[in-house]
Amino acid sequence: MPHLILKNLPRYECLLEAAQTFPELDPSACEAFLHLLRTGDEAFLYSEQNLTEHGVSHGRFGVLMLLWGESHNPEAHAHGMTPAELADQSNVTRATMTGLVDTLVRDGFVKRTADKQDRRMMRVALTRKARTFLDKLLPGHFRRMAALMDPLSQAERKTLVKLLNKILQNASTLNAEPVASAAAAR
Repeated sequence: MPHLILKNLPRYECLLEAAQTFPELDPSACEAFLHLLRTGDEAFLYSEQNLTEHGVSHGRFGVLMLLWGESHNPEAHAHGMTPAELADQSNVTRATMTGLVDTLVRDGFVKRTADKQDRRMMRVALTRKARTFLDKLLPGHFRRMAALMDPLSQAERKTLVKLLNKILQNASTLNAEPVASAAAAR
């Protein structure tokens, strides 16, 4: 789902002009932010096309990939993950995760089993059907990721990752700070 509804971004000159009215507007920061969102939207849509062709949403795919990764981790729990762990790692609510897991169970991609050490807890694990599905989906998915990043050299990709991580760390810090109320800002 796109986050930025603008197909054509404002020119830098327009941002400079807007900064005359809104001194808080940093034109270069605004330009970079808008390009980040626009690029993220296009990358998301490119990925979504492939997932839709395979009949899976980003949310369901994310759960399958978490479980797939967990099943390949030698230090991981041998019998899947709890719904709470999945929710935490997906950055969604537990209620949202319950809905995702319910549909994956319904479609035969995951199974719920009681935890062997604490029978009150449930664990979610991939089924053979899910593994077969991912074996078919992932090669094309990985090719699409490589094709999208093809214009960048390996060095540029590393630089991009470093820059995105700086923004991610700052966003996490800013999100953790208390939000000033709108009334206080006036």
